Amino acid sequence: MSDLPLEHVHVEPSEPTEEPAPAVVLLHGRGSNEQDLLQIAREFPPHLHVVSLRAPDRLQGGYTWYDLDLSGGGLHQSQPNAEQFERSRDLVRESIEAAIDEYDLDRDRIGLLGFSQGAITSLALLLDDPDDYAWVVALHGYLAESHAGHRPDGIADKPIFVGAGSMDQVIPASRAERAADRLEELGAGVTFQTYEVPHGVGPDELADAVEFVDKHA
Repeated sequence: MSDLPLEHVHVEPSEPTEEPAPAVVLLHGRGSNEQDLLQIAREFPPHLHVVSLRAPDRLQGGYTWYDLDLSGGGLHQSQPNAEQFERSRDLVRESIEAAIDEYDLDRDRIGLLGFSQGAITSLALLLDDPDDYAWVVALHGYLAESHAGHRPDGIADKPIFVGAGSMDQVIPASRAERAADRLEELGAGVTFQTYEVPHGVGPDELADAVEFVDKHA
């Protein structure tokens, strides 16, 4: 068993090399688990390691990265619980560092792909430490208020794909679009797309995300 702080699934590349290889780290959404995004990852390039992390806290039949702070006025104004959000980001960073050693990953070619809470966490991690991540795919998420004012060095031209759903009743497309706009202001290389889907990844969104990963991984 590996020494990663978070429970996880690791999928070896189907075309392994003798050198350290790139990887995508998957962060699932609220109430799900580390198995959820693996079907997306099956579409990724054959040279990629996949490390899918499980959030630390139980929630009904799944797991969550943090509780919701609803003090701003309800679900559509929700923010991450600050203490739990910071703890989860620390756990993800520690898990990635351990995975680099455990699975011989190329630390300069680590990408993040997150859905919902996982997307929110991914964008925050990127703004915390832009140099640690080669690219990010953030599906149906937003930029947490705690990070909206960040102006980190190293964000310029960073490839970021932001996907949103026009029928999303959990995280409205407008929240994802504001995140994309802010990241563009910071100079990141942002691709933003809205799809006619609810809170989930449809086939067109999946195809665009896979194309993005193919290009940057």
